[in-house]
Amino acid sequence: MGDAVASQRIAAALREEILGGRYQPGERIRQEELAARSGASRIPVREALRILEADGLVTVVANSGAWVTRLTAQELSETYLIRERLEPLLLAMSLPALGASTVTAMGELAATMEAATSAPGGPDVDAFLRADREFHLSGYAGAAGGEAWRIVARMWNTTQHYRREFTQIAAARPVPAAGGPSGLGVTHLEHRLLLDCIRRGDPDDAERVLVTHIRRTRLELAAHPEIFALAGEAGRPAGLGSRAGLARHAGPRVLA
Repeated sequence: MGDAVASQRIAAALREEILGGRYQPGERIRQEELAARSGASRIPVREALRILEADGLVTVVANSGAWVTRLTAQELSETYLIRERLEPLLLAMSLPALGASTVTAMGELAATMEAATSAPGGPDVDAFLRADREFHLSGYAGAAGGEAWRIVARMWNTTQHYRREFTQIAAARPVPAAGGPSGLGVTHLEHRLLLDCIRRGDPDDAERVLVTHIRRTRLELAAHPEIFALAGEAGRPAGLGSRAGLARHAGPRVLA
């Protein structure tokens, strides 16, 4: 197997592990362990990490190593504020090109999310997150490949861990005593409202729903500063913390 093929394979497997929560933000990714686990040399491993750095999932520090990208509360808030403005634009750009099959699939994904959070054994957070990610990115598929799409896709990568935390918080919230939906019940309602706007081809209504949907997550996460406690300290060079902190130490891309 050539190095290029091996690097893509390693990147795909590691991407799934990061998005699936096996690695935590700030956790170091050791090249020698990754090479041994994938049965490859360190050359394709280095290239795989560069691929994931471009995706926003990994932060590489010159002569030090690679870590799963971590955001501070301020960085996450800024990212969500950008999403609140950019994703409605991207959805409006996407709507004219969305096919009926995509919209139908989004309806099925909404049902999958609802089923995942009402499972007899308790909410299936992983199933919810997979369907949620596919639901929203499917809505942008009509504008896939453009600059706005690339920025949004990267932000979805860097915020994956924090959406997991939001989902767990919302899933644990009981139904209000006065009645009405629980935390994830509100999320499901927003998905259904957004889907209705998409079916009607109404970008104005879709913008209002989507802004509210993203903002609600931002505000909920801001109310839980414990989420941003630094994990994965072992082997971290002194002074490195958030994505910005890592970037300050970055020089030429020489992977350790």
